[in-house]
Amino acid sequence: MDTLTTPGPNNLDAYWMPFTANRDFKANAEFISRAEGLYYFTSGGHRLLDAIAGLWCVNVGHGHPRIVEAIQKQAARLDFASSFGLGHPLVFEYANRLTSIAPEGMNRVFFTNSGSEAADTALKIALAYHHARGEGQRQRIVGRQRGYHGVGFGGLSAAGMGPHKKQFGMLLPGTVHLPHTHDPAKNAFSRGQPPHGAGLADALEQMIATYDASTIAAVIVEPVAGSTGILVPPVGYLERLRELCTRHGILLIFDEVVTGFGRLGHAFAADRFSVKPDLLMVAKGMTNGAVPMGGVIASDRIYDAITSKAAPGTVELSHGYTYSGHPLAAAAGLAALDVYVSEGIFDRAAGLEPHWEQCAHSLKGLPGVADIRNLGLLAGIELGENAAVGKTLAKKVYEFCFERGVLIRPVANTIVLSPPLTIGKDEVETIYATIAAALRAN
Repeated sequence: MDTLTTPGPNNLDAYWMPFTANRDFKANAEFISRAEGLYYFTSGGHRLLDAIAGLWCVNVGHGHPRIVEAIQKQAARLDFASSFGLGHPLVFEYANRLTSIAPEGMNRVFFTNSGSEAADTALKIALAYHHARGEGQRQRIVGRQRGYHGVGFGGLSAAGMGPHKKQFGMLLPGTVHLPHTHDPAKNAFSRGQPPHGAGLADALEQMIATYDASTIAAVIVEPVAGSTGILVPPVGYLERLRELCTRHGILLIFDEVVTGFGRLGHAFAADRFSVKPDLLMVAKGMTNGAVPMGGVIASDRIYDAITSKAAPGTVELSHGYTYSGHPLAAAAGLAALDVYVSEGIFDRAAGLEPHWEQCAHSLKGLPGVADIRNLGLLAGIELGENAAVGKTLAKKVYEFCFERGVLIRPVANTIVLSPPLTIGKDEVETIYATIAAALRAN
């Protein structure tokens, strides 16, 4: 008879870590044991200034007391309730509050548990919308090279980061990709939006000529591409994309999982660029990262088209998740939104942007720096004369900064920065001074 054994806390074998070199990590593990404000603390007592907001999500710093209290109270009151034909008051309250800060006319929200689920949900809503209007032949999805939309089959198919796809075969058929907007020959070291490249949106016209607009359901893009290394849209690019989608009856989906909730100094990138999508994906900053949650904010036009075609008493959209609108997530979302508004977080981020930009571009001319890109409180520092050299250097810079108490994120050959929006000027200077020291040392 087998004896059941319980592995001790130091046995690392069971956990298959995401997006991690598991064998390397487990051979030399370093644990985060707690967090407070702008800082993480390792199990060995090492303090780390969090320059990446957890993973783009901890916008008001770790352990904000109002968010912690809201989660604790809700867990004691109602730990779970299904949203399948039932409901609980808090999720309706949060939906109303969330849509109140959304672009005008976007008054419906479908809750998910992550950005990946939000991507698949947005794509399914787009297909359902065209089906409801008698245009079910519109099934093609247009993504973009170097785009990232999570790891579900729909979002991964629409995304354009090859290393994330190569293990999984052909994925979903019917997806095509616009060219990315990164043009270092013309736009290197641009401050904010680069001046060249609006015409890259016209590649959509070529796709329409090839496939016909009547077969295309939606275009999905990140207003600022995050995970690929902070690619800021050229001046006029998003406006042109909106114009083409409107002209040809194609839905425009903004993936604002990264850019939502103040990252660009506004509630959403749609506000920053004055370009309104038809569907807007959110996650990460919704709950300040405290409880998993995502969602898709939809225009009234899309909601009405889908629901009006269903017979009375029937389910209008056959889609959803067990934890859609989870009570703890709704409580965290409401509390986070209260903090964003009452503490003026979006305006604070906008006010800090010039100093952030100046500090980022102070790295120009240092060894290994090939390009610097920034917008809002986002920055990408591209390294190396080629991708392979830059990737090696980025890893060395990460290790140098970690040892000296600053947590950054290397993505291939780019250092990606996205700090809590509550960061101050002194901490911003510490981040960039540490990176500068790392570059000089390597």
